[in-house]
Amino acid sequence: MLTVREGWAQALEDGLREMVRMRQLTGPAGEFWAGYLSAAAKITGATRGYLLLRDAAQPDRLKKLAEWSASGQGHASPAVQLFLRSMGKTLEETVTQGQALLPLSGSLELATDFSVAALVPLPAGAREHCVVACLVEQTAVEQARESLARLRLVADVPAAYRQQREIEASRQEAERFASVLDTLVQVNQEKRFLSAALSLCNALATRFRCERVTLGWLDGGYVRLQAISRVDRFDKHMAAVKAIEVLMEESLDQDDEIVWPAPESSKLVAREHAQYSRDQSASNLCSVPLRGGGKPVAVLTCERAEGAFTEAELEQLRLAADQTSARLMELKRVDRWFGSRWAAAGREALAGLLGPEKTWAKLGVLAGAAGLVVLFLPIFNYRAEGSFILRSGDVAFLTSPFDGYISQSTTRPGDVVSSNAVLLKLDTSDLELEEANAVAEVNRYLREAEKARADAERLRAAGRVVGLADMRINQALAEQAQKRLEILRFRLRQAELRAPFDSIVVEGDLRQRLGSPVKLGDPLFRLAKLNPIYVEAEIEENDVHEILEKSTGEIAFVTQPKLKFPIRIQRIEPAALPKEGKNVFVVRCELAGRIEPWWRPGMSGVCKINVEKRTLWWILTHRTADFLRLFFWW
Repeated sequence: MLTVREGWAQALEDGLREMVRMRQLTGPAGEFWAGYLSAAAKITGATRGYLLLRDAAQPDRLKKLAEWSASGQGHASPAVQLFLRSMGKTLEETVTQGQALLPLSGSLELATDFSVAALVPLPAGAREHCVVACLVEQTAVEQARESLARLRLVADVPAAYRQQREIEASRQEAERFASVLDTLVQVNQEKRFLSAALSLCNALATRFRCERVTLGWLDGGYVRLQAISRVDRFDKHMAAVKAIEVLMEESLDQDDEIVWPAPESSKLVAREHAQYSRDQSASNLCSVPLRGGGKPVAVLTCERAEGAFTEAELEQLRLAADQTSARLMELKRVDRWFGSRWAAAGREALAGLLGPEKTWAKLGVLAGAAGLVVLFLPIFNYRAEGSFILRSGDVAFLTSPFDGYISQSTTRPGDVVSSNAVLLKLDTSDLELEEANAVAEVNRYLREAEKARADAERLRAAGRVVGLADMRINQALAEQAQKRLEILRFRLRQAELRAPFDSIVVEGDLRQRLGSPVKLGDPLFRLAKLNPIYVEAEIEENDVHEILEKSTGEIAFVTQPKLKFPIRIQRIEPAALPKEGKNVFVVRCELAGRIEPWWRPGMSGVCKINVEKRTLWWILTHRTADFLRLFFWW
C-alpha cells in the first residue's frame, strides 16, 4: 500500500511539474493537448485518459484530441472496457453539470473503479464542448472525489495556453512590424533610387542572415537587376546576374512568393529557382514580388546557406516588400533625367488608355464621345409632324325630296354601294292615294270636256249657236290635273333615294328611324367616292416654313401604326386656321402608292413630312430655344 501511495505521489509531482510547463507552453496545439492530458491524468492518479471534442449540434459526433495510458497498453483490461462503454454517459453528464463522477460497477460507495471527467472551458461562441475524462482504478470513492477536484483545478490550463499563444503571437507580430519599420525608415531616408534599393537589400540581408539579397525591377517587359546587398557596383552582363534575373521573372510572372526548397503543398512553378540553387550552390532561396497599383513591378530575392525560410520570415519579407514598394516606385520615377521621365509618363498614359485597366471608365469616355457625335452631327432626318385625315375627292349629300316618313333603310356608314343602288325608301301611301285621285280627276275632266264638245256639236247641228267655253274649261282642268299627276309620279320616283355613283356611306344610319318623319331638304346620307382619295394634313405654324420647298413624307394610321405609306405634297393652303388655341396650315397631299382596300374616308393618323438632315441636339432643343428667344426678347 505504501508503494502505491509513493507511486501516486511521484505521479502527482511529475504531473504538477508537467502542468506548470503546459501553462507556459507556446508550441503547437498537438503538443499541448498531449502534454496537458498526460499531466492531468498523472495529477488525478488515473491509468487512462481521453481528451474529447463533442459537437453541440451533433452530440453523437466526437473528435479525439489526445489519448493517454499509464501502461501504454490497449483496451484489454475489463476496467478499460467498462470505462469506454460508459463514455457516452460520462460526456452527457459532464456537458450538463460541468463534471462527472461515475462508478464503473456497483454503487458509488462500494465501487473501486471510477470515471471522472471535467468540462474544459472553450472561447465564447464555440460550437463544441471539450471534455477531459480519466479512468481511476482500485481506489475508494473519497480518493475518486479528490481526483475529480484535482481535474477541475487544472481545467483552466487550456485557457492559459491560448492566452500564452496570443501573447506570443502579438510579441512576434510586434517584432516583425518593428523590423519592417526599421527597414522602412532606412529606405525613406535615402533620396536616390539606387541608394534606397541598396539600403533595403543590406537591411534584409542583415535581418534574415542572408548571404545575398538582390532587387530586380521590371523594365520593358523584363526584370533588370538594380541592387545587390553589400555590393556597390556589379557587371550586369555576368552569368550570375542573368540567372538571378531569370528566377526573378519566374516569381514576377506568377505574381507570388516562391520558396526553395519548395514546400510539398506548393503548386507554384520553381524550375528556375531549382536550377539557380544547383548552379550557384544556394541552399535556400526566397523571391518576393513588390507590387504597385495591384501589379508586380519588382522582385526581392534572398539567398541563405543555412536554414530554410519559415512562414513567419516569409510574412516579414512580404510585409517589407509591401511597405517599401511605394517609396521605391516614387524614387524610381523621379530619379531620372527629364526626357526619360516624360517618356515613362507617356508610356504609362498610353498604357492606361489602351490597356485593360479602368474598363468602365474607358467605356464611359467612348460612350460620351459617341454621344457627342450622335448629338452634333447632322445624321438624323428631321420631319415636321402633324395630324391628317383621309378625304374623298367627290362627296354627295342626299337630302329628303319631300316631307314624309321613312319606310325602309338597309344601309349604314361604312357600306360600299354601287351606282343607282337604293339606300332609303319613303312612305308613298299618301302619294299613291293622291296619284289615284289625280288619275280620276284627269279622267273626269276629260269626260266632261268630251261631253261638252258633243253637246256643242248637237246644238250646232240643230242650228243653234253654242259656245265651247265649257269644253275648254274642262280641258284646262284636265291638263291641270295631269300636271298634278305628273308631279305626284315624280315624287313617287323620288321616294327611293339611290346612290349617284359607286361610293361608300360616310354618314347616315337611319335603320333605327323607320317611321320617323323627315322634312324637305333634311340631310339623310353623305356618300364619298373611294377613288380618288387624298390626305389632308394639318401642320403647326412653327414648322410650316420648313416644308415650303419640300414634297415628300409619310403617314401612319391610328388603326395600323406599324404600317407607313408615302405621300407627296400637292399644295399648302395660304391661310392658317385656328385650332385648339394654335394656328395650323392645311396641307393637301396625294398618296404615292396604291390605295389599300381597308382605307376609308375620315380615317386619321400622324403625318410626317421630310425636311432635311439635322443634328439630334437641334431636333431635341429647337422648340425650347425658340421659346427662350421669344421669352427673353427685350
